[in-house]
Amino acid sequence: MRFVIPLILAAGLLPPAKSQIFRLTREQMIKYTAQSPFDRFADGRPKVDDSLLERVKGLSLEEAWGILLSKGYKHQYAGWDFQVLHPGKKLVGRAVTAQYLPMRPDLAEVVAADAKAEGRPKGENQKVIDLLQANDVPVIDLMGATAGHNFGGSNLHAAIYGITHTGAVVDGTIRDIEGIAGLPTQVYFRKAHPAAVTEVTVVGINIPIKVGEAVVLPGDVVLGDSEGVIFIPPHLVKEIVDAADLVHIHDDWTIEKFLTGKYKASDLYGGPGLTPELRKEYDSYVKKRKAELNQSKPK
Repeated sequence: MRFVIPLILAAGLLPPAKSQIFRLTREQMIKYTAQSPFDRFADGRPKVDDSLLERVKGLSLEEAWGILLSKGYKHQYAGWDFQVLHPGKKLVGRAVTAQYLPMRPDLAEVVAADAKAEGRPKGENQKVIDLLQANDVPVIDLMGATAGHNFGGSNLHAAIYGITHTGAVVDGTIRDIEGIAGLPTQVYFRKAHPAAVTEVTVVGINIPIKVGEAVVLPGDVVLGDSEGVIFIPPHLVKEIVDAADLVHIHDDWTIEKFLTGKYKASDLYGGPGLTPELRKEYDSYVKKRKAELNQSKPK
């Protein structure tokens, strides 16, 4: 199933003039991400507001996970067997997707010739990296950890961070991990391996891909923490961050009360419910905190 998407795209989704690397046209991008309420990049990729991306940085994976499941999005988490470059550091941004295949000479020859004709980079990874913009996150299907299934070392990850100020998600390997660890970037990857990229061809950019167990569309919001990484469809981002605001307020109040030592666990959490006095106090606290949050949000 890993190679089905490029084959489908080759069969009918792309016009003949766009032969260099399989991509969705602007019209197709809008069609496949039609529920996004946000502005779009020139190619049609959803552009979730920077102000919302800032709010996503305050989320935990659990807060996103619950709503995604309730909406039927069961395949948005990638974390099994992924390593995290900087545990404790968040990764948030808009997905730029890329799919690689094992090198096949006739396919690679056509891709390379088209790249040369269009003035695009010769290097497989540079074809993706040169397209990045601020707050983008390259999300790369490199078919798992094998020698040569590599998405860059310290130089290329410095280039990524310099443009995006985010990081990367790589279902494959990275190299020169000591050099990358010294960068302010955040990277999720399968393994480190000294081999440079070889015996692979990037065949799709900004198409639907599968990374780990997650299905990722261009423009999804990437949220990574120490537990792994989740990909949030743009149309669900605001609902998730709004719900998380209320959870944070509730947790802040509950923890503050517990720390006084005056309450049993069941008085505030998992019990029969708050007493009328505590309910009144809680409702007042929520109202005050919501007002503070609304004042602090960008207009």
